[in-house]
Amino acid sequence: MNETEQLLEQVAVRARHSAHGRGEHAEPLPAPLGAGEITRAEGILGFALPPLLARLYTRVADGGFGPEHGLLPLRQAVAAHEAQRASGWRWPEAVLPVADLGCAVYACVDCRSATAQVLLFDPNPGEPDLAWSVDAPSLAGWLRGWLDGTAWFCEESALGEDHDLELFPWTEFRSRI
Repeated sequence: MNETEQLLEQVAVRARHSAHGRGEHAEPLPAPLGAGEITRAEGILGFALPPLLARLYTRVADGGFGPEHGLLPLRQAVAAHEAQRASGWRWPEAVLPVADLGCAVYACVDCRSATAQVLLFDPNPGEPDLAWSVDAPSLAGWLRGWLDGTAWFCEESALGEDHDLELFPWTEFRSRI
């Protein structure tokens, strides 16, 4: 079993057994998506999902697991992408919001990045130049941080709210739009 397969299995196990935010009367995870639904979403978006992200949706579930409130269902992620692209925030073309972290903050995957880099979008400072930061150099690393509890968004993390994310310079990011 390769590293990606191991990671997918670990995520699937945690997703099935995690009580985080799900409560006693929680509904089961949504069913995984079929390949056709991934293809349809990619057609709407105009870009391909990174393989790991697509496999999360087709092998684990259509959202509902992961950091904070969990991954967005794919249709909701596509709708959020379209809404942000139409907003005044100069949303980059191939950056897909994948998790709503609350207070209008999204964890996003740069779908054109070789590592599926995870970015944090926080519009609360009110300045497009200050809205973006690098959350994790890769989607795999972001998921591992969730699995082992070391990511800043994990309650058990020593980083907690004192963690200062590296600001992603807007001028560099903007050149990729």
